[in-house]
Amino acid sequence: MRLAQLAVMATSLMACGIVICKAQAAPAAAKTPDIWWSPGAGKTLPAFVSYPNEYGSLGLLNVDGPVNTKGNAFFEAIGANGRACVSCHQPGHDMSVSAAALRNRWEVTQGKDPVFAAIDGKNCPNLPQDDPKSHSLLLERGLFRIFLPWPPKGQDGKPIEPEFTLEVVRDPTGCNTSPVYGLNSPTPMVSVYRRPRPVVNTKYTTHQLFGVTPFNGKDGMPTSRDPDTGKPVSMNLMADAREPTLKTQAASAALTHLQREAALTPEQLQQIFSFESQLYGAQVTNTVAGSLIEPNGPPALGPYNLAKGREGTLGNNITNQVFPLGDGWTTLPRGADAVLNARNAMRESIARGERVFMFRTFWIRDSMHLNTVGLGNPTKRTCATCHGMHMMGMDTANGWMDIGTTNLPWAVETPQNPWTTQQPQMPLFKVTCDKSLAPHPFLGRVIYTQDPGRALITGRCNDVGTIVMQQMRGLASRAPYFSNGSASTLRDLVDYYDRRYTIGYTSEEKDDLVNFLSVL
Repeated sequence: MRLAQLAVMATSLMACGIVICKAQAAPAAAKTPDIWWSPGAGKTLPAFVSYPNEYGSLGLLNVDGPVNTKGNAFFEAIGANGRACVSCHQPGHDMSVSAAALRNRWEVTQGKDPVFAAIDGKNCPNLPQDDPKSHSLLLERGLFRIFLPWPPKGQDGKPIEPEFTLEVVRDPTGCNTSPVYGLNSPTPMVSVYRRPRPVVNTKYTTHQLFGVTPFNGKDGMPTSRDPDTGKPVSMNLMADAREPTLKTQAASAALTHLQREAALTPEQLQQIFSFESQLYGAQVTNTVAGSLIEPNGPPALGPYNLAKGREGTLGNNITNQVFPLGDGWTTLPRGADAVLNARNAMRESIARGERVFMFRTFWIRDSMHLNTVGLGNPTKRTCATCHGMHMMGMDTANGWMDIGTTNLPWAVETPQNPWTTQQPQMPLFKVTCDKSLAPHPFLGRVIYTQDPGRALITGRCNDVGTIVMQQMRGLASRAPYFSNGSASTLRDLVDYYDRRYTIGYTSEEKDDLVNFLSVL
């Protein structure tokens, strides 16, 4: 049954006087109408709070109790441009931000909110600040400008000799050819455009358990290390894995995105780290299926289960499924009550979607750092092969992959893709790999890409277009999807995979997958 049909049958569970079971000991924290957090608001973030979204509501759990944000470095404007960390990591959007929220914020503030700061909230800093067209990638896709030195520099600050040359083929934003900000400027930089990653459920994204070894299993290169402990890290934190820990990421972001003139103090750094480390977020209600955190509900759903879950655990089909739904979320027999029938039908669809995710096989081919690690090319696998971390659906081991979201011929906005009618918005680079090296095994010696990804950090040809996959929790609150925002909806996300790997999903399988993803 389609989502729209179910929604019509269950226009409002509350309007029918039906109470779905209360949340797992959740305090009576309400859905707050003030969904946007401005720097320095000084409000208290409750121990548990829920925020509405298209599919129901997101829940945030602070396991250390309510957070007084007054004076907290995560919530205060500690940089020169008036931003705080919360500007781009909003509680109501799973500690990221949605494109829809940014558009609303533009209208409410007439573009004056610090989130639109010129440094990275515009397509390029030299464009007119008050013109929404200057912020089109942020307003339409939720993309911030990420500016990185070229050639790249190692952790010791010394330049890395890249294995390829980089040319600008298309530059709609004007930043990569800018004499001030571009590749040929006095301080050569590459500008790419990416979604902000959610800073929530961080015990999973920063774990130091399974697969965290001195060498990366994907390419054999040394693993980054925590500068405080010297231990190898998971490298799952950022799209290009350039920062190893929450603390180094916060320190870097303060100097770049917040334009802070001095380094964070140890006290500020600890405040940010402590807040991010105790926060869990996931969907808590579905508009049709009802509560996702009722007693004896699915052990994978809701922030309470995330808080007590095991990080760094590789999911399997028996003891540690990636997203276990369990047997407790039972459905009632069909009867005369249309609302309960709709609820049960939606829960059955969600369960089917989880089975598609776990068990529906298809041929995965030509994906760098996936089809090159001994699995074969092609290899017959499932979604859970790559999205395998228990409770998170991200990669359990460290590493990055190229599934085609930024590289031609699969990336959107390219002539090779007949399914898109969008005008080119993203830059396009021509990467030419050095003749002394073997060509890229799937893309050859010349590669066209919207974002070279991890290669902008390593300078390695085989890393072009590779991106670190992110967590799959709270998806309903932070559209659009993929690092470049190329999937506007969850259905677009499913459709992309269906095209990329010629899966051949049925309409029901797609609907079920979307319903499943919407409750994570």
